[in-house]
Amino acid sequence: MASKKFKAMVVQETPDGKYIRQITDKSLDELPEGDVLIKVKYSSLNYKDGLSATGHRGVTRNYPHTPGVDAAGIVAQSVSDEFRPGDKVIVTSYDLGMNTSGGFGQYISVPAAWVVPLPDNLSLKESMAYGTAGLTAGFCILKLREHYITADKGEILVTGATGGVGSFAVAMLAKIGYHVVSVTGKLDEKQFLMDLGAKEVISREEATDTSGKPLLEGRWAGVVDSVGGEILATAIRSTRLHGAVACCGNVASPDLPINVYPFILRGITLIGIDSQSCPMEFRRRTWEKIANEWKLTALDRQTFVCSLEELDAEIDRILAGEQKGRVIVDLAR
Repeated sequence: MASKKFKAMVVQETPDGKYIRQITDKSLDELPEGDVLIKVKYSSLNYKDGLSATGHRGVTRNYPHTPGVDAAGIVAQSVSDEFRPGDKVIVTSYDLGMNTSGGFGQYISVPAAWVVPLPDNLSLKESMAYGTAGLTAGFCILKLREHYITADKGEILVTGATGGVGSFAVAMLAKIGYHVVSVTGKLDEKQFLMDLGAKEVISREEATDTSGKPLLEGRWAGVVDSVGGEILATAIRSTRLHGAVACCGNVASPDLPINVYPFILRGITLIGIDSQSCPMEFRRRTWEKIANEWKLTALDRQTFVCSLEELDAEIDRILAGEQKGRVIVDLAR
C-alpha cells in the first residue's frame, strides 16, 4: 500500500545555486525514523525558519528540506510508552526544522525526548502563538526569578521589544506585575508595546551608550535581551547591584564590547538562554507557567494566522525585519 501523502513546504536548491520554496505533497516514508509520529495542526514562523527557507547552511545542511522549528498537533503513532495516539503535544527546537523535517509539513516524526505534552489550560493554537519565541521569553523570566529578580526589585528592560521574544517578554512580565521598559527601533509601534503592558518605551539610541565608561548609573533590576552588541553591553553596565541579565539573541551583533567591572563591582549575573536544547524538566516547567499564571488573555494582539500557501510572503517579511508579533501557521487552513 502506498505511503500516506501530506502537504508540506519544501525548499529546494536549483542547479544555479538558488533556493525555491514550493507547497507540495510528501509521503510519510520520506520522514526520518522517530519514536512519535505527529499530525501537525499548527506551526509558527521564527527567524531561524526564514534562514532555513533561504538556504542558510549554518541552519540547514541538506536540501530539499521542510523548515519549521515549532509544531503542535496530535500523536498519530508512538512506540514510546509516554505518548499514545490522540495525545495533544508540542515540539519546539532541538533539531526540528533544522536538519529534521519540520512543522511546515502536516506530519513530523521525532524522538520522544523532544515531545512535550500539551499543558492543561492551553490549546494547540495558543501554544503556537507562543512557540519558540514565547517559550524563550518564558525561559528568560523563569531564570530571572530564580535569581530573585521579583517584581518589587525595580524596572525590567526588554530589548528588541516588537519582535517575537521581546513582545512576549513584555506581555508576560507585565502580566505578573513587573514595571517593564521596552527598547525598540520602531517607535511608531509605541502604542503596540504600551498595549502589551510596557510602562515606558525608549529608542535604540537611548538604550545605547558608546562612551566607553566601565559602569553607568544603575537603573535596571533585570534585563531580557534578544539583541546583543552595544545595547546588551549598555544594559549590563546600567544594571543595578546584584541584578541579572538574560541574554537570548544576537539580532544586532554577536559581539559584547564590555569589561568585567559590572560583574565584580556590582555582582551582575549574565544568564545565557539556550532555547534549542534546554533541559526537558525546565522546558515543561516553563510551559506550565505559560499555560497558567503567565497566560495572556489577548493573544490576538500579538498574532496573525496564515495558511501554508500564504507562508511564503511571511518568510520574506520576517527576513526583511518587517514582522510584528507572531505568525501562526494553520496546517489545515
